Amino acid sequence: MAKAERQKEWEARIAEYQSSGQGAKTWCATHNVTPSQLWYWLKKLKTIHALPSANSANSAVKWLPLEVSDQSSVDRDNTLLVRVGPASIEVKPGFDPALLSEIVRVLMALC
Repeated sequence: MAKAERQKEWEARIAEYQSSGQGAKTWCATHNVTPSQLWYWLKKLKTIHALPSANSANSAVKWLPLEVSDQSSVDRDNTLLVRVGPASIEVKPGFDPALLSEIVRVLMALC
């Protein structure tokens, strides 16, 4: 398959993935694609075509459910523990909101 044909095929796959609303694992399993292939092409096509990112004004906003269990998640120095699936993220004052958003987005896709 020629380079241009492969790129067009992946552009179509990426568009389908983004419009599916599915997580990366689920979509990849359904379409016989590995998550590493998907992430590679997402990154490659984003740099080639400047695809909208999660922080772009063109992307839809998705709200995530928040469960507050007890005060043990917040300690004395205002550190917050965020759990996404099996992963935990410790958020301290002065954190980078864009980085946290990107990490949570990736974890949601993987978990």
